[in-house]
Amino acid sequence: MKKVFLTSVLLSFLTITAFAQVRGVVKDAKGNVLVGANVVWSGTNNGTITDADGKFELKPQDSVNEIVTTYVGYVNDTTQVDGKSFVEITMSEGIDLDDVVVKAQRPMVMKAKGAQNIDVIGTAELCRAACCNLGESFSNNPSVDVSYSDAATGAKQIKLLGLSGGYVQMLTENVPAFRGAAAPFSLGYIPGPWMSSIQVSKGAATVKNGYESITGQINVEYLKPQTDQTLDVNLFLDSHLKIEANAEGNLHFNDKLSTGLFAHYENMWMEHDDNGDGFMDMPKVQQFDVMNRWTYKSDKYILQALVKALKEDRNGGQTTQAHHHSMRNTIDNPLYKINIGTERYEGFVKNAYIFDEVKNTNVALVLSGAYHKMNSLYGVRIYDVNDNTAHAQLMFETELTPHHSISTGLSYNHDGYDEHWVLWRDIVKAPDENVGGAYAQYTYNLDEKLVLMAGIRGDYSDLYGLFFTPRAHAKWMVAEFMKLRLSAGKGYRTPRPMLDYHTYLASSRDIIIDDNLKQEEAWNFGASAAFDIDIFDKCLVINVEYFYTNFLNQVVTDLDTDPHQVHFYNLDGKSYSQTLQIDATYPFFEGFSLLGAFRYNDVQTTINGVLRDKPLTSKYKGLVTATYKTPLEIWQFDLTLQINGGGRLPDPYGTFDTYPILNAQITKWFRWGNIYIGGENLTNFKQKNPILGWDDPWGPDFDATMIWGPVDGIMGYIGLKWKFIKY
Repeated sequence: MKKVFLTSVLLSFLTITAFAQVRGVVKDAKGNVLVGANVVWSGTNNGTITDADGKFELKPQDSVNEIVTTYVGYVNDTTQVDGKSFVEITMSEGIDLDDVVVKAQRPMVMKAKGAQNIDVIGTAELCRAACCNLGESFSNNPSVDVSYSDAATGAKQIKLLGLSGGYVQMLTENVPAFRGAAAPFSLGYIPGPWMSSIQVSKGAATVKNGYESITGQINVEYLKPQTDQTLDVNLFLDSHLKIEANAEGNLHFNDKLSTGLFAHYENMWMEHDDNGDGFMDMPKVQQFDVMNRWTYKSDKYILQALVKALKEDRNGGQTTQAHHHSMRNTIDNPLYKINIGTERYEGFVKNAYIFDEVKNTNVALVLSGAYHKMNSLYGVRIYDVNDNTAHAQLMFETELTPHHSISTGLSYNHDGYDEHWVLWRDIVKAPDENVGGAYAQYTYNLDEKLVLMAGIRGDYSDLYGLFFTPRAHAKWMVAEFMKLRLSAGKGYRTPRPMLDYHTYLASSRDIIIDDNLKQEEAWNFGASAAFDIDIFDKCLVINVEYFYTNFLNQVVTDLDTDPHQVHFYNLDGKSYSQTLQIDATYPFFEGFSLLGAFRYNDVQTTINGVLRDKPLTSKYKGLVTATYKTPLEIWQFDLTLQINGGGRLPDPYGTFDTYPILNAQITKWFRWGNIYIGGENLTNFKQKNPILGWDDPWGPDFDATMIWGPVDGIMGYIGLKWKFIKY
C-alpha cells in the first residue's frame, strides 16, 4: 500500500508539472499567425519554434519569468509570463529605421512542427516573386510544379510527387475547395495579395479533412481581419500589358467583431503571338473578384464567416492576324476561337466553442458551399456546366494529457452537376454524389521529440458504397540536429474526366470515356530526414525525402494509342509514382541565403497493356534560389533558376528536352510599403511549335494540349504595395 501511495503521489506530481507548461501563440499586427518564430526563455538557450498554427510549448524554467520572441522582419518581443499557462504574443514589424532590430535568418523551406511533412510558404516567401495568384506562388518551392496544361486556354496545372493536381486536395482555411468544374482554372482564382500563408502537406494527410488526398494537401490561409485596422493597395503591370489591382482593408466594430473586404481586378487585354503561329500565346483574361470575411471572438466562442464572388472571361485561339498565316482561314473556315465564361460564388461559416484553452478542448461546426457556372466554346464544340457543392463537418478535439490528444468528427459532402454539350459524340455525364463519413484520430506527443499520429475514417458514397481510409504519421527527433518522419495512408478520388480535363477540347481529339469508371484508390508511403548542422556559427538545413504512390484503381488518360483520341478507362495493370528529393539551405553571410534542391521523378502507368513513363512528366527538377537583404532590409534581391528535366511525349511525338527558367526580382522597402520590379523566363526559353496543326485548326491533327515548357518568352513586370495602418 505504501508503494501504491508513493506511486500515486509521484504520478500526480508529474501530471501537475506537465500541465504547468507554458503554451501560447505568436501573431503579427494583422492577426496572422507567425510560423517558425523563435521563442526562448530570457537569458537561456531553452526554447522552440512556432508550428504551422503559430503555436508553441515551453517547459517552465526556475527563476525565469520572461519569454523572448524573434522573427525575421519583426521587432523582438519580451513577454512576462506571470504564472500564466497560455500567452498570446503580438509582434510588430521592424520597418521603422530608427529602431535597432535584431533579426535571425530562417531556412527558405520552413517545416511545420508535428508528425506530418508540411512545407510552409509564409509572407516573406510570397514577397520574393510577383505571386499575382496562387499558381505563381510556387516558383521558389522545390516540391510543387506548376505549368500550363495547354497553349490556348491558359489553364495551369499543379503537380505534387510527380502526379497531377487532381490527386492533391485543395483547401482554403482548412475547408475543402475548388472541386469539380473549378479545378482546371482554380490556381488563378486566389489573388496573391490575399494570402497570408500556404501549407503544402506531402504524402498522406490527416483524416480530418476527408479521404480525397492521395499525394497531399495544399491549404491557403487568407489575411485575417483581426487586430490593427489597415488598408493595403497593390498595383501590378507586366510587359504583356496585363494590369492588376488589389485592395484589402479591415474594420473593427469592437474588440470582438471585425470584418475584412477584399477586391481584385485583372485584365490581359492585348493579343500576343510571339512565335507567329497565328494563335495567342496566352488568352485575354478579364477577372473581377471580391471577398468579405467576418470574425467574432469572445472568451469561449469563435465565429468566422466568408463570402466570395468571381466573374471571369477568358478568350483565346487564333488572333485577328491569323488570316496571314494560313490559306485555310477563309469565310467558310472562320478563325478558331476559344471563349470561357465563369461565375463562381462560395462561402463558409466556421463556429467553434472552446471549453478549455489550455487543453485545447473545443467543438466546431463548419458549413461551406459553392456554385460554379462555366460556359465554354472551343471552336464549334460547346461545353457548359453548373456545379453545386456543399460540405458540412462537426469536430471535437481535446488533449487528454499534455502527451495524448484525440480528434473525432462527422462529415458530409454533396457534389451536383448539370452538364450540357455539343460535341462530336455523347459522353458519360458526371454523376451527382453524396458522401457521409466519420473519423477518429489519436496523437501522442512526447515534447516534440517523438510524435505518433494515427487516424481512420469511414465514408459511405451513394455511388461506391462503404470504404475506409487509414492514415498514420510518425516523427522522431533522433538528436537535436536530426529529425525523421514516416507516413502511410490511403486516398480515394471520384473520377470525373470531362470536368477535370475539358481543356482537351482545345484539340481535334475525340473524347472517349468508358462506362462504369471505378473510384480511384491509392496507397502513399513517405519517409524523410531533416538535418540542422552548425557550420561556421550558421545553420545548414538539409531535407531528404522519398515518397511512393501505388494505385490500386486509377482512371488512365490514354493519349498514346491514337493521336486523334483521348481515352479514359480503368487501370488494368500497374501504376505508380516514386520521387526522391534533397534540398539544402545555408545563410552564407548576413542577409544572404541560398537554397539548392534536386528531385527525381519515376512515374509509370500501364497504357494499353504496356507499363511505360507517364507522358508530359519531367524526369527531374533542379532548383537554385538565392535571396539577399541589405542591412535594415531597405533593399531585397531575389533570383531563382529552375532546370526542368526532359521526358516522354505521347506517341508518336517522341520526347522533350531539358530546359531552364530564370526569374529575378528587386524590391525597395519603405515605411509605407514597397516597390518591386522583376522578370520571368529571363532565359527566353520557348517551346517550339506548342500548337500542333496550327495552320489547320479545323483539321484532324490540331492539338494545343501537348505542352511541356513555356509558351511565351521573357516577361518583365513592376508592382507597388502601399500600406495604410490604423486609418
